[in-house]
Amino acid sequence: MIKNPTPERITLLTTLVLSLVVTVILLYFRIPFLQFLIALFTFGTITYIVILFGLEVFIYRKIKLIYKTINHFKTSKIKNTKYIDNYNLDPIKRVNEEVIEWANDQKQEISQLKATEQYRKEFLGNVSHELKTPIFNIQGYIETLLDGAINDEEVRIKFLNKAANSAERLNTLVNDLLEISKLESGSLRLRPSDFDICDLSKDVFESYAMHAEVKHIKLRIKEGCDEPLKVHADKDRIRQVLNNLIGNSIAYGRENGTTQVGIYDMDDYALIEISDDGEGIEAEHLPRLFERFYRTDKSRSRNSGGTGLGLSIVKHILEAHHQSITVRSTVGSGTTFGFTLKKAEKQ
Repeated sequence: MIKNPTPERITLLTTLVLSLVVTVILLYFRIPFLQFLIALFTFGTITYIVILFGLEVFIYRKIKLIYKTINHFKTSKIKNTKYIDNYNLDPIKRVNEEVIEWANDQKQEISQLKATEQYRKEFLGNVSHELKTPIFNIQGYIETLLDGAINDEEVRIKFLNKAANSAERLNTLVNDLLEISKLESGSLRLRPSDFDICDLSKDVFESYAMHAEVKHIKLRIKEGCDEPLKVHADKDRIRQVLNNLIGNSIAYGRENGTTQVGIYDMDDYALIEISDDGEGIEAEHLPRLFERFYRTDKSRSRNSGGTGLGLSIVKHILEAHHQSITVRSTVGSGTTFGFTLKKAEKQ
């Protein structure tokens, strides 16, 4: 096996082999020595030129064309392509490697496109379903009123309130979709500042006090975690995160239970955990919990008034802060959501 078989090396080796065959033939016919040398030299020269021309024009140039075509589709991944015209490399081996790599990339890209297409179909189906429900309700209430129920004051007020609630749900859904769109496109700019995450948690607790009281759920900062701790983030967006997580904890927590916030100093970061002692979430649902419209219990989630977009918004807000959110849960014991924020620099 020749190392780095360039066209010249392959041609030379082929010419030598053929010349050896011709030499044996000439010796067999006992041709005079001078004629023997002339014939051998002529044959070797012509053979070398023809073979080299054939390799250059019909093989290596075609290989180079394929190689350049492959690299044309991979310019985003390959920064330096100077070796394309360097015959000191093994072009056949290199092309083989490139073709295999290119085929694998295409296979992965096709798989990603299929997954994206499936996700698009699911998303459109979910959006259509979520929008259809409040629209159908509003339409039904209005048609009932137009059919004569509007003359009954008690029914009129009742149906108008229901229509208003459905319209509010529709408005919330559209706003949540716009919010996610802004977060994903990066058009929503954060306004970071230094603030005490412990104080913010207490503020959110106060805003949910009445909701918690209905289910007799206690809201508290975890023992030993109530010391002031300043973080550097967009306060309004983090309030939105806490609102969603604490609101979910109350909505899906058990009656007479507890929702608590733990705040931990992790050197350069603060770890915030929101825990409840509710029913918990089955392990199979955890990987998809932050997907848009994903619900572990669809009927129960809709009855709670949620749009199915809250956790997805939370995930995007934290990713905009270059942070992430995690969840752990045990069925029958409760659920804990945790995320980190960068601590404020000491003055």
